[in-house]
Amino acid sequence: MKKTGILLFCFQLLICSVSASQWIRVNQAGYLTEDIKVAVWLTDKNDQFEPISGFQIVNALTGKVAYHGKTVQQKGAQGPFANTCRLNFSNFKQSGLFYIQTDQAKSPSFKIGGNVYASAVEIPLKYMRQQRCGYNPFLKDSCHRFDGRIIYHPTRSGDKIDVRGGWHDASDYLQYVTTSANAIYQMLFAYSQYPEVFADHFQANGLPGKNGIPDVLDEAKWGLDWLVRMNPDKDTFFNQIADDRDHAGFKLPMNDSVDYGWGKGKERPVYYCTGQKQGLFKYQNRTTGLASTVGKFASAFSLGADLLTTYYPDYARLLREKSLEAYRVGVKYPGVCQTAPCGSPYFYEEDNWSDDMQLAAIQIYKSTGETRYLKDAVQYGRMEPVTPWMGADTARHYEWYPFLNIGHYQLASMDNPAISKEFIGLLKSGLEKVRERAGNDVFLNGIPFIWCSNNLTVALITQCQLYRKLTGDTEFQEMETAMRDWLFGCNPWGKCMIIGLPSNGDYPLYPHSALAQLNHFSIEGGLVDGPVYTSIFNSLKGVHLAKEDKYAGFQSDRVVYHDDFADYSTNEPTMDGTASLCYYLAGLTSGSLSRDSDKRVLGGIIQGDPTKKKMALVFTGHEFADGSKAIRQALKRNKVKASFFLTGEFYRLYPNIVRQLQKEGHYLAPHSDKHLLFADWGKRDSTLVSHDTFQKDLLDNYQAMTRVGINLPEKLYFLPSFEWYNQDISSWCSELGVQLINYTPGTVSNADYTVPEMKNYRSSEEIYQNIIKYEQTKTLNGFMLLTHIGTDPRRTDKFYGWLDRLIKMLKSKGYEIVRVDELL
Repeated sequence: MKKTGILLFCFQLLICSVSASQWIRVNQAGYLTEDIKVAVWLTDKNDQFEPISGFQIVNALTGKVAYHGKTVQQKGAQGPFANTCRLNFSNFKQSGLFYIQTDQAKSPSFKIGGNVYASAVEIPLKYMRQQRCGYNPFLKDSCHRFDGRIIYHPTRSGDKIDVRGGWHDASDYLQYVTTSANAIYQMLFAYSQYPEVFADHFQANGLPGKNGIPDVLDEAKWGLDWLVRMNPDKDTFFNQIADDRDHAGFKLPMNDSVDYGWGKGKERPVYYCTGQKQGLFKYQNRTTGLASTVGKFASAFSLGADLLTTYYPDYARLLREKSLEAYRVGVKYPGVCQTAPCGSPYFYEEDNWSDDMQLAAIQIYKSTGETRYLKDAVQYGRMEPVTPWMGADTARHYEWYPFLNIGHYQLASMDNPAISKEFIGLLKSGLEKVRERAGNDVFLNGIPFIWCSNNLTVALITQCQLYRKLTGDTEFQEMETAMRDWLFGCNPWGKCMIIGLPSNGDYPLYPHSALAQLNHFSIEGGLVDGPVYTSIFNSLKGVHLAKEDKYAGFQSDRVVYHDDFADYSTNEPTMDGTASLCYYLAGLTSGSLSRDSDKRVLGGIIQGDPTKKKMALVFTGHEFADGSKAIRQALKRNKVKASFFLTGEFYRLYPNIVRQLQKEGHYLAPHSDKHLLFADWGKRDSTLVSHDTFQKDLLDNYQAMTRVGINLPEKLYFLPSFEWYNQDISSWCSELGVQLINYTPGTVSNADYTVPEMKNYRSSEEIYQNIIKYEQTKTLNGFMLLTHIGTDPRRTDKFYGWLDRLIKMLKSKGYEIVRVDELL
């Protein structure tokens, strides 16, 4: 009997390579079944290795080669690498957990499947809730309770004003309308395009609990409430709270004691929009007007009014009125309203404003139907045909912002052929410029590595997806997929750029964050700045490395990235960049939902398609096997295939039984090696085992299967012991490429294990009648009907003796009985 890769613990979830000189970079979150699938091979030794000509894809659970790849595109020397190539395996469509290997290198494990990104859209919102100013639901405490005092106003400077709320901009605690209004619009836009993917798990205050409103709208409204405070009347707009005096070392937000002139930890300055240059100390910005800021107010208010009217009609009317007022101010005062520096030269150097007015105009047109706004939107859109960073080698910090022009998409999607054609062409032109700049890059990366390059990457893949959605043209899909993969580890450093996504990925462990550095909190969901030009890293003030650079071998004279808390240029999460992920991840999640009609609870599938008369007979087993013969005979007589979920102990105790079951064509799978209880009975979200303990138990169960000669199926399902689990267990299964399932509740068929001494005892007659009654009132479509392969000797009334009768009854009612891998 062959020993397979599962016997090597572990099958090494994140093994990076077996060589110090070759590496294979992959998307660690995984690939969709129909994706363009490419990995990147790298070596730093030109004289030691010949360029590779092929590769293998190996099933990570069985150790068996599943695919021999021959599509290798040589790319030659690049950056710190003496040789590189792209390994294309797009025509490999098998679902599961795999790794790629060559003679001298091995990739991390990755998943392939239709639901790889099924829950990804929830991740950015975790970070947004963590960034809240005022009441912070993550810390369960309040900060900056005294905000703030007005500055730069001609008559009200020094006055108090209530501008509490909003989000901290990054790992400092400054707040900007520039980034916040864009973040609000990005979240609202994501919901407007994919409302079906956003769940309701949190209240408006960010604490757990449903409130009947999708969480993304709760989060957007938190931001809109702050924008309303920053725009208290039609003539007054504020752009910023606090300034770089904030940068006084790491501290938790409720412990912020910076003194801006009104006492330690008291009021912070609130910058009035003057339309003129600002900067209290050595440095000043280059403000020329108001349009860039008030345009962002207007677009966020307008889309917010449209989407919140169902939940908050009076509030929506207020937002609609404010959007029109803000737009009028933008028309009157064109130009940029930049954020203000103070003692440091760094600020958001936004130099474009027509894109903000374009988006405001088209959004107001969509809301009001007034054609003058459509005319304005077209005119503003023609002022900046392509967002200037696209195709450029460099730019100042946030010089061309927002990085994505959604106004172009809104015009391109108009039911006006001439306008649509013009702006589709402009979207395409920008993508062509980035692709041209990428040239021969092995990662197809044409992004300029300026500060916050990951934000540009998200903007690019979003524009690719929007263009493809509009036109059906897949010309840029390979670049889109490559840059998506870049964010998930297919880059020179093998680093995932979103903290906690995927949960078992190599993501930043030492982000530039007080929460992470002081209290070791996970900054889950945060998109870090990303790689920068080496020249930028070397020129920034205060940037250094606090520890040895474990990625030193992958740095180059051109570009660097560091997983180091002291590097705020590459490893600081940003609020607006994270919010901008919502649209693209929503699209990936939506694709997963459309391919999956199964019913889920806490990540586990509990029912197949409820519209089809298909069902599965599921048997679990641990220590008893007394029903195996009767069950096998009944299944064989009725020509039915069933599914058996058995513990490692069962496989070890009854090897002949399980081998016979597989020989007869039934589905065999794990049920926990030691029959562990994974979650507390009374408090289900309390997990009773560690991540490592769970995964070792599941892997040991698979090992027990392979040791007795059981071939693992192509589709991997796990039914937890005691039929009890929580979201942690589902997620930990998913990391291994395994889908958790559970029986469909309602019939009490699973009570066939009970003995007369138990209060919940059910006789076989009672169980059978319950099944009939349930079928008559609700149907068994998509059901996974669970019973046991053996029961305690104290139960003499064995339900498996009724199996033949049960199958005949089900067939007479038109049910097709299939294995779970056919049902789901």
